[in-house]
Amino acid sequence: MCGIAGVVFKDKRIHKVGDSLTKMLDALQHRGPDSAGFAIYGGLGLANDEYFLNIEVKEKPGLLEKVKDTVNLVTQIKSEEIIPSVENYIIYRCIINLESFSELKPLIMDIDRIENVTVLNGSHYFEMIKDVGTVKEIAERYGTKSKLGTHGIGHTRFSTESIVDRYHAHPFQSYIIPDITLVHNGQITNYWKIRDPLERKGHIFETTNDTECIVHYIADKLSENYTLQEALEKSVKDMDGPFSYVVGTPNGVGIAKDQLGLRPGVMAEDDRVFAIASEEVALREVLDTKDVEHISPGEVRVYEI
Repeated sequence: MCGIAGVVFKDKRIHKVGDSLTKMLDALQHRGPDSAGFAIYGGLGLANDEYFLNIEVKEKPGLLEKVKDTVNLVTQIKSEEIIPSVENYIIYRCIINLESFSELKPLIMDIDRIENVTVLNGSHYFEMIKDVGTVKEIAERYGTKSKLGTHGIGHTRFSTESIVDRYHAHPFQSYIIPDITLVHNGQITNYWKIRDPLERKGHIFETTNDTECIVHYIADKLSENYTLQEALEKSVKDMDGPFSYVVGTPNGVGIAKDQLGLRPGVMAEDDRVFAIASEEVALREVLDTKDVEHISPGEVRVYEI
């Protein structure tokens, strides 16, 4: 099943995107009880050399200090926050200095080598929140309703093919280019046909989740100077199986649906908001749904601000 959602505020100003996505995903909770996640764009306000990290750390003596020491080998921690989570873990959230985006992936790999530590995401323009539990539980744990931004995407998950944990929750991101995230409902049945060429090009996969495969594919196309519209159109032709997905970028969102139309997707807009979701019930949380448009089989749509 799974539920996907996206919202864009057209005036480019800061709004309560976290609150809007929380309401939309809660309306889709019946589609996925396992975990949920958000990528909220435009609200971090970081300097050009600042990056945001979410790190899962086992509550063991001295382990958090070891993480901090590793980070400090290459940079300085600008701010930090610790959020208690489930299963005897904490989420360590920090803002760090890096000279360029190219330094982010090597740093993440260094931190991931520490036992009982996993980097959940690293970003510059968006804040990612994802965890196991219900939408309301996660929103309360992380204060999601108060998160500000210009646009965002979200997901509530019903796991069918990979394990249920914080790392496998959506959204997924790629470090090929900065700040691309993706949420997905369905399956990519030619997964290995898509993944193999990307790995031969040097792209590193962390999971066997097909959502990670899609976000790598889209990021790869964008790195080759495809427009987002062109990348989505190519993905619909190249990927088999029942799927609909929403991709987030610093400039907006895009949606794509498989050529047979086997996964649901609707969208609507007014003078203030553009929104997309698995079901109309989620759209009603952010706008008047008198003019709901069903996404057609094989259709792609991009909305940028």
